[in-house]
Amino acid sequence: MATLTLRGLRKSYGAVEAIKGIDLDVEDREFVVFVGPSGCGKSTLLRMIAGLEAITAGDLTIDGKRVNDVGPADRGLAMVFQSYALYPHMTVRQNMGFALRLARVPRAERDRKVEAAAAILQLGPYLDRTPKELSGGQRQRVAIGRSIVRNPKVFLFDEPLSNLDAALRGQMRIELARLHEELQATMIYVTHDQVEAMTMADKIVVLQAGRVEQVGTPLQLYHHPANLFVGGFIGSPRMNMLPGRIASSDAAGVTVELASGVRLKVPVEPGAAQPGDAVTLGIRPEALMARTDGELAGEVQLVERLGGLTLLHVGHGADLPLIVQTDGADASRARTPIRLAVDAAACHLFAANGITLPHLVTHRLVA
Repeated sequence: MATLTLRGLRKSYGAVEAIKGIDLDVEDREFVVFVGPSGCGKSTLLRMIAGLEAITAGDLTIDGKRVNDVGPADRGLAMVFQSYALYPHMTVRQNMGFALRLARVPRAERDRKVEAAAAILQLGPYLDRTPKELSGGQRQRVAIGRSIVRNPKVFLFDEPLSNLDAALRGQMRIELARLHEELQATMIYVTHDQVEAMTMADKIVVLQAGRVEQVGTPLQLYHHPANLFVGGFIGSPRMNMLPGRIASSDAAGVTVELASGVRLKVPVEPGAAQPGDAVTLGIRPEALMARTDGELAGEVQLVERLGGLTLLHVGHGADLPLIVQTDGADASRARTPIRLAVDAAACHLFAANGITLPHLVTHRLVA
């Protein structure tokens, strides 16, 4: 397969700079996911790698070779788009082998490659059907198979599951992860869905406004967000954010006073902030527990029962309710008072500029 290196990559459309100097290394056989909100530049960056968008500045190398001026067809990459883009009058076999036919690959070799890809994707029984006779998931597998037969150096996926329903998206995530293991391929995948990113990636690249906010494994990003944006974007349900100020600090950490007057001791390095500084306290839903002696008081506004777990939406006087993740057997009901205890050791503190204040070494969260 292949390695990719991006150094100082930029893309401008006139006076508008969409990609703002990105440095990134993609290792051989890695599954890398670009994730971020709409308009962050993730699809533009993928198209630059594919050769579908010209690079304004910086260098893109594949296996150590600079490819800025190499055409899309000569980069050895294959791209799967959100739209299946299948030829409706062709069978599955013909759709998957079309690029090989254009390349004048002999019929026997073409059939062998198509059948091998169909076996991997469990499409063997459907090779003689047309796209209208397939489900959405099967059509997407045909689009993926069209890439596999070309034996590319790198697979590029641009939100390939967006057109599928929720159940089928979950199934296709598993199938893509299995495909990555079976092919031992280098893959780059674009999505706005952070659940897809968390469940599929070896490495996640979080993008915002054309810049990389953080690169790391799913658990690194979840437990050690570099800033307020990453902390709020990664994780479902979302991280709870509460404004506060530094009340005091000592060797054991920093005491934060919330707007309600409640004080919490968070084990972050005491020199990272000064008394009086504005901060944001980040609390994951699983770090809040319903307890009669809890520090935070509120009222249950909404209960989401999801089977194995329950989500409580708790009003507490701030703009957004707190989201609390509890056991599936939780009997809480809406419009009832509740007190919440906070696992302060699992909390995050963000400075006024959004940067995460570092945890004490003795209280490092799980890597």
